[in-house]
Amino acid sequence: MTTIGRLARRFGLSRSALLYYDSIGLLEPSGRTAKDYRLYSEEDAERLDQICRYRRAGIPLEEIKQLLDSPGGRLVEILERRLDDLNGEIQRLQEQQRLIVGLLEKQGQLGRVRIMNGERWLSLLAAAGFGEEEMQRWHAGFERAAPKKHREFLELLCFSDREIRSIRARSRAWGRKLAQGASA
Repeated sequence: MTTIGRLARRFGLSRSALLYYDSIGLLEPSGRTAKDYRLYSEEDAERLDQICRYRRAGIPLEEIKQLLDSPGGRLVEILERRLDDLNGEIQRLQEQQRLIVGLLEKQGQLGRVRIMNGERWLSLLAAAGFGEEEMQRWHAGFERAAPKKHREFLELLCFSDREIRSIRARSRAWGRKLAQGASA
């Protein structure tokens, strides 16, 4: 058995966080001392480890309590919903990123911003020894294997929708050309 202070330090939490978890029934101590101090068992520590893991994933405390108190069915549902939330958040952030890059371009300040963009990506590929044909082959393979991820990657590089459509069309054409060459 361990004290609230030791358990808090072990998990990098404040004592008040553990007191709050107790008040909402998320993590109740297994025992008490003669002076009524909280004592936590190793099983309590394992539960706290799960709580911390779910918190790092961004799951609200109430949902964590439901998961831990009624194991069996909701974990996948809750994790999938959280993943959907994260994907939406990422998409909103990428839209904000593109907007800011566009605003900086209009102000002539884009050169001062340290972000990965299409130009930097192409220069990295060129520095790695990729010629135009290797770059086309790389894009064609990416488009064929994971078209949605290829588009997301191009969006991350801040290409415009028009540029993305053009790159993807060239990639598909290049892929067809490679496939025809292989079958001949």
